[in-house]
Amino acid sequence: MAESTKRYAVVTGGNKGIGLSTCKLLASNGVTVVLTARDHKRGLEAVEKLKELGLKGHVVFHHLDVTDPATIPPLVDFITAQFGKLDILVNNAGICSIVVDEVALAASDIEEKGPHGFDWSKISKEDEETVELAFKTNYYGPKEISEALIPLLQLSDSPRIVNVSSIMGGLEFIPDGRAKEVFSDIESLTVEKINDLVNQFLQDYKEGSLKIKGWPTQLSAYTVSKAALNAYTRIFAKKYPSFCVNAVCPGHVKSSFSHYTGKFTTDEGAESVVRLALLPNGSSSGLFFNRSEVRPF
Repeated sequence: MAESTKRYAVVTGGNKGIGLSTCKLLASNGVTVVLTARDHKRGLEAVEKLKELGLKGHVVFHHLDVTDPATIPPLVDFITAQFGKLDILVNNAGICSIVVDEVALAASDIEEKGPHGFDWSKISKEDEETVELAFKTNYYGPKEISEALIPLLQLSDSPRIVNVSSIMGGLEFIPDGRAKEVFSDIESLTVEKINDLVNQFLQDYKEGSLKIKGWPTQLSAYTVSKAALNAYTRIFAKKYPSFCVNAVCPGHVKSSFSHYTGKFTTDEGAESVVRLALLPNGSSSGLFFNRSEVRPF
């Protein structure tokens, strides 16, 4: 492949699950992938796994902790020095906001009801630490990484950003009220308004007033953090019309993230992500997909 036509990608949380499968599928399509992870050892082991699959030379590791802004500039410097541009950013790293009782989960009917119809409160708990970390990982992390990489993406003739989200971040899971109104009003939506909502949620959580203030009570921080990411996707796409920026729910994938529940393999989940990462120029931007299907925010 000629130097000018080579494509370069960054995948956050690339050492396992959907992230690792995304790195594999991108590399299999001739893209040079920077697999990032917060754990050096696991990141390097993941690269070795991909090399064993015949992808040597297509994947390199670089440390990145999406919750630590200090780890972003070294990544930017590395890409600048090694490649001089970036074509694809996959914001995959994410966490749930709950601590799950694995024994109770194994005995539950989640496979029958699916993650959206299941009562998580029976087998899990949320605390202030997990709630704050969910927003740092699922919303602020992708936001800060995307903004830091804008100059390198602008040097590409086909810049792509894929934000790995969840159907749970859809507005149907946000009760009627101020949050839904703000997230729905794309014409006047701003990053400042999203940040204000996030801060309000955190305050209401600490005060124990989520229900009376109209917030979701099932997987609350996860739902709101993904709704914030979806909203940010729309703002970013509008601000940078030369980019193709979309959010996607890869489906209920069987991985450590889902405690190995789910009906899709990690490769099947990653296919939805990679399809958006490799969209041709002129494709729609600012959309939210459930796997391959466009759905309302």
